[in-house]
Amino acid sequence: MTPFYEVKGVPVHSVLLMPERDIAINYPRGDISLAFCRYCGFISNVAFDPGKHEYSSQYEETQGFSPTFNAFARRLAMSLIERFDLRKKDIIEIGCGKGEFLTLLCELGDNRGIGFDPAYVSERDHSLIKNRVTFVKDFYSEKYIAYKGDFVCCKMTLEHIQKTAEFVATIRGSLRDRLETIVFFQVPDASHVLGDLAFWDIYYEHCSYFSAGSLARLFRTCEFEITDLWKDYDDQYLMIAARPCKGRHDTPFHAEEDIQKLAGDVDFFKQKYETRLESWKRFFGKQKKVGRRVVLWGGGSKAVAFLTTLNIGDEIEYVVDINPYRQGTFIAGVGQEIVAPAFLKTYKPDVVIVMNPVYHAEIREECRMMGLSPEIRNVTGNGRS
Repeated sequence: MTPFYEVKGVPVHSVLLMPERDIAINYPRGDISLAFCRYCGFISNVAFDPGKHEYSSQYEETQGFSPTFNAFARRLAMSLIERFDLRKKDIIEIGCGKGEFLTLLCELGDNRGIGFDPAYVSERDHSLIKNRVTFVKDFYSEKYIAYKGDFVCCKMTLEHIQKTAEFVATIRGSLRDRLETIVFFQVPDASHVLGDLAFWDIYYEHCSYFSAGSLARLFRTCEFEITDLWKDYDDQYLMIAARPCKGRHDTPFHAEEDIQKLAGDVDFFKQKYETRLESWKRFFGKQKKVGRRVVLWGGGSKAVAFLTTLNIGDEIEYVVDINPYRQGTFIAGVGQEIVAPAFLKTYKPDVVIVMNPVYHAEIREECRMMGLSPEIRNVTGNGRS
């Protein structure tokens, strides 16, 4: 493993709710040292310590308050239902969060489901099909391999797991000879992060990073045959669908990039990310000097990584988020308060920085509806992508 990016002393959780500023500022920290394997393409934080984490009901990961995200989730659910004939089937979701996607699959396809996640909160589940969906507030492990499904779903979870091959092999072992079972995973696309110099997409919870090629190689190593490999959500998300097989299939899937391409992306990030950091530091220095008010929109992991990596203090007073459960809490590591969009009607910011450009139109319309016309600036840009 060849290290290529290091950040010291970052919060070990970025979407765990911080009820007080002092708690947020003094929250435990860890180091990031991303390293790249030039043989298989895997990228990992080799300084990661899983013992620092405390996943619980206070872990607020959901994006389900955004109309943009909900439209994507519904479109993805319908696509999976049609593609794999998921009707009246048994579905397992590993890392189901608050259960929205599993419920959607079961509602739209008349399916039955079971989800695993220690962050599930039953009081927030208002589904009308509770008799067909069961949730286990625990991490999925070997003790649950007796549960069988026609479709196994795992979205935005594998990147949180350090021993990825061991985890995927556990799932493969649970399937045994059920070779028609479909396994679907969704992870952030590392190629997108590297090509866009997106240092705000690198945070402590994410200890494992995959490109199309490295993800496919992982699944083939664990005795899966890949049926599809694609990207979505402005190419930020990488998807894989696979079936268990006997033995190892070493033929690359057509959507995989080669190791040389990924190595080039890693080298590009290593050479250029400091330029991106300095550009943002100059921007904030200029805004502070002329007295312009700047807010971030999006109080999740991207905001925490962005602000803590740049060590932003009073240059930004507030972070906006539409999730009501985040409002009134504070950003881990730096302590900015997370506020509702309506707060901006009196605060009147000069600049709104959009932490994910996929929400740009949604945020612009929200500002227009409040009678505001700030400069709206995407955090992305000027990278290779």
